[in-house]
Amino acid sequence: MTTTAERRSPAIVEAARRTLERPLASYQLVLGSTALLLGLGLIMVLSASSVYALRNYGNSFAIVERQLIFAVLGLVGAVIAARIPLRLMRKLILPFLLVSVVLILATFVPGVGVEVHGNRNWLPLAGGFQLQPSEFAKLALVLWIADLYARRQKYLSTPRYVLTPMVPIAGFVSLLVVGQHDLGTALVLFALIVGMLWVAGLPARHMGGILAGLFVLLVIAVATSPHRVARLLNFTNPQSDPESAGFQAIHGMMALARGGFWGVGLGGSRQKWGSLPEAHTDFILAVIGEELGLLGTFVVLVLFIVLAFAGIRIASRTTDPFVRYAASGIMIWIMVQAVINIGMVLGLLPVIGIPLPLISYGGSSLLVTLVAMGVLLNCAKTEPGARRALAAGRANRARDRVSRRS
Repeated sequence: MTTTAERRSPAIVEAARRTLERPLASYQLVLGSTALLLGLGLIMVLSASSVYALRNYGNSFAIVERQLIFAVLGLVGAVIAARIPLRLMRKLILPFLLVSVVLILATFVPGVGVEVHGNRNWLPLAGGFQLQPSEFAKLALVLWIADLYARRQKYLSTPRYVLTPMVPIAGFVSLLVVGQHDLGTALVLFALIVGMLWVAGLPARHMGGILAGLFVLLVIAVATSPHRVARLLNFTNPQSDPESAGFQAIHGMMALARGGFWGVGLGGSRQKWGSLPEAHTDFILAVIGEELGLLGTFVVLVLFIVLAFAGIRIASRTTDPFVRYAASGIMIWIMVQAVINIGMVLGLLPVIGIPLPLISYGGSSLLVTLVAMGVLLNCAKTEPGARRALAAGRANRARDRVSRRS
């Protein structure tokens, strides 16, 4: 005898299948998951930064107000990126990459670049704002590599066309970021290089050489920094140095443990009162876990999984090579960064300064990530029937407005 749950299960699966068969399914999944992550991020930045902002600026809303400014700018950029013709976008990629590299080089100029927590990766702007050029380089590299591989689609079976000039140029940009002492961003760029080579079909023997070279670079980057060496050695046992190298990891785990399943309630975190460094930036997931519990953390994970699924779906369903590589690159970048941040907070990876996309405080990161989501929405419109469905939806909304007026 079948139970009610057993009868409902096939119906739910069938409804999900029919939903995913709709032309705009990927478009709506990207739009919905991005909106939810952004909304949750703004709420949690307010909660996690309120005490810090009050102490340092005399205003509990000072930090979230800055985040809101970049969110608005990012949304404007996302709308433009979602609507601009892909042919025009591809013409702007090389200038975008060149400007990003020039801005990174500017951070090395004495009196121009600003050093924060040992990383010289910021440029000052008006009103006390700062710009992180390496964040823009992520999107610029993704689009440049996608355009390069799309133009060489017929020749990618030859490793030489896959490796050059992609690896030298992307490697040069990554080394500039390493020179800024920003190992977290450099790791994302390294992962992006490897991921795009894999998507392009680079043979395993060549991929092994690339991985070995990147591993050597990472070892050198860590070995030349006593702070990174201490973090790495302390990774397996943070309690061995609880007042220094292990301090942040320990208090992040304390926040997660205190939250339990349901959390202590929005705004109720104790760690954000100064015990947890970078509570509103790199370790914001720990505050989410404390205030919203395991349930809230699980929601964040699910939203990133939905976003990854949508990106992979776009890349696999499109017939445009540029869209396939661009969607793949954006997903590699966003998901690698999310996995590193989540693993760091959960104690599964060493502590590295890297924000959680769309959620952590950081104007440059939020702005660029939202523009990347706009590019992904533009890519989703290349799926079969998507443009027709969007046009039909706009026509229906126009008719509804006319009928309401009459």
